[in-house]
Amino acid sequence: MADPETAKYLSKTRMAYDVVADDYHVVLRDELAESTWERAVLGGFAEVVDGPVADVGCGPGRITGHLAKLDLDMQGIDLSPQMIEVARKNYPAIPFSVGSLLELDLPDNGLGGLVAWYSLVHTPPQLLPTAFAEFFRVLRPGGRVLLGFKAAEAGPEKRALTKGYGHEIDLDVYWLPPQLVADLLSAAGFTESMRMVRAAERYEGQPQAYLMGLKPER
Repeated sequence: MADPETAKYLSKTRMAYDVVADDYHVVLRDELAESTWERAVLGGFAEVVDGPVADVGCGPGRITGHLAKLDLDMQGIDLSPQMIEVARKNYPAIPFSVGSLLELDLPDNGLGGLVAWYSLVHTPPQLLPTAFAEFFRVLRPGGRVLLGFKAAEAGPEKRALTKGYGHEIDLDVYWLPPQLVADLLSAAGFTESMRMVRAAERYEGQPQAYLMGLKPER
């Protein structure tokens, strides 16, 4: 059972994304068409990964669907039941389920890849080791994890998000130093295989970071 602070974080996140799910899908469904670098990172991941892939924190399924078009065997998992409902409606050929990235209902060593595309931005930094341990557990040796997140220059930065996608919400948003995330991945057992930090574009208020980790072979 989650401790009270973890339970509070999970409840706040689930509630907020249940509220915004339909509008979130409408606003972001074509975002990849506007981001050359994000498509490049996802395309590179699709070329090197081998085996089934879970999109953890998949939201309405836009990244899941994009990777499926790149011939990956995809499934999506999200904390928000409403997000999962939207994903199932828009990507009926892909299996989606409700779940937490802190406690994945997946077998050990079963995945070739795992994507957490901006799905850790609300996770308190002290819980990242728990998430990365779960990612390591469910990936097979040789499997790869791909993270996308908001980059900070120094330590983690916490921001309050009170409005989003036309709704009043209550969420904490964390910007994370890429080196901190890389160190936490390494502590979980991963070997870093790719890192990219790009400048803010359009409406973004900070640089964006992408990290790929490899679960070593035995």
